[in-house]
This record gives sequence, structure tokens and C-alpha cells, in this order.
Amino acid sequence: MHPILVIGSINTDMVVKAKALPGPGQTLIGGEFLMNSGGKGANQAVAAARLGAQVSLLGCLGQDVFGDDAITRLEKEKVDCSLVRRSKTQPSGVALISVDCTGENQITVAPGANRCVSVQQVELAFDAMVSDSLILLQLEIPLSVAAHAVDLACEHNCRAILDPAPAQSLSEQILQNLYLITPNESEAETLTGIKVNSPETAKEAANFLLKAGVLNVALTMGCKGVLLANREGCEVIPATTVKATDTTAAGDCFNGSLAVALASKETLRDAVIFAARMAAISVTRIGAQDSMPLQNELWS
Repeated sequence: MHPILVIGSINTDMVVKAKALPGPGQTLIGGEFLMNSGGKGANQAVAAARLGAQVSLLGCLGQDVFGDDAITRLEKEKVDCSLVRRSKTQPSGVALISVDCTGENQITVAPGANRCVSVQQVELAFDAMVSDSLILLQLEIPLSVAAHAVDLACEHNCRAILDPAPAQSLSEQILQNLYLITPNESEAETLTGIKVNSPETAKEAANFLLKAGVLNVALTMGCKGVLLANREGCEVIPATTVKATDTTAAGDCFNGSLAVALASKETLRDAVIFAARMAAISVTRIGAQDSMPLQNELWS
């Protein structure tokens, strides 16, 4: 199996369950409160590690109790944290999450030390990089750092997979050096200007990204499945029907699982099918990292 390097954020999630999500200026009395390890980078690293992959995580934490707890949890999940540094000036990142009775969520992130992930960290990691590694990135770290990592991945013959969340505009150079991009519907709209609300508009958005230079697009559409597109064509991979409890980190589960399947030399299509199944399992459980499937669920 090829090694996986995840470059991204590490947060502590503070979750409140409620009957509905609050509107602007509205205060709601919620129910259960949970505090979980999170951050898109850490979530994806745990998702991959639980499925048996050799995973390293590059990120930044504060020198505080949240950072201590995050490292302890990640190492317990067998994630290599030797590339995680500790900031002396910034606190660890936190995310405030509300989850309604249908499993939909609303998230506000205070990035903290995640903003301190540096180009120098990334360059040192690539100095020791194994060719053919998989590089998994998101956008909760500085965009300039993510862009540099994509460039280095291309130079080192590594496949770069970008989960473009939180959504923001991307340069042509980033897009042209990606092996795969995995936006959801709203992220695809931000990237392309095309409102994605059907398989047809999803195909339009995917074609836009392909013309911009991305080799492959896996556009996730929740219960409508995943549109997989490249220059050979496109198809919708159906979603597994489940009763969602909490959709927090479903996209992270999808990306981490997808990387594992590719690292195991599965075809991209089979990897997307597998990742969609794992993401479906994750939404039936509460939490971010706690919801990630375990290795004994791998191909069952």
C-alpha cells in the first residue's frame, strides 16, 4: 500500500444537538453537548488510518490542552504526528458545531494555529517523501501552503487529492496539478459559478473543472450520489441509503477512505464506490473522528 500524507487542519469540535439550526439572531435551547477531536486534516487522517493505511499528518497545534489531547488521540489512532508542530503564539483550532434532528449541521471554525502551517514544513516533508505517495489536502490551512504542496506533489510524482473546503477560488496552476478534486455541490458552485442542484448541473460544473486542467472530479451530492468525471466520460455513483444521524465529517470520511482505496491500487471508480459506502456508514454515527469506520468494515 502506498503511504498517505495528509496536510491540513487539526481542531477540537464542540457539538450541540438541537431540534433545529438557529437562524440569524436566534437563540435555541439545545440538547446533548459533545466535545470531539476534529479538523478536516485530522479527520481524514483518522479515516485513512482506521482503514489500515500508513498515514502521516502535517499540521500545527497550539501549546494548550486542546493540542495535547489532539496529539494523544491521533497517536492512539496510529497516525504519525512527527510532522505536526506546536505554535508558541496561537491557540489550537476549535470548531463550534450545531446539529439538527435530521443530521444537518452548521459549523463555525476558529483556525488558530492552523494558520501557522508553513511552506517550510511542507518542503521538509517532501524532502523525505516516497515517490507515488498520496497527498490529501483541504483548505483550512493557508491557501498558499496548500498550493505549494500541490506543486511539490506534481514534482515528486505523487497524486494530489484536494477537498476544496472551505470553498474558495483556486488558481489554474493548482487545478492543473491535481490528480483529483472532490467538491460537494456548494463548493462546486463556488469554484465554477454553476449552481449545482441536479446531475445535469453537476456534469456542467465537473466539465468546467476538467477544462481548467483537473484530471479527475468526484463531485459529491449527498443522497444523490457522486458524479465521477474525467476525459473518458462521467457517471453517477449511487449513494448508499441510510438514515443520517450526523453528517459532520462525512466528506472527510469520503476523502480519507478514497485515499486508502487508491493507495491499495484500486481503480478510481472502485475507490469512489468504496468511499461512498464508508461515508454512508459515518453519517449514522455521532461525531467527526468517532464516526469513522473501522478496518473490519473495510470491504463488508
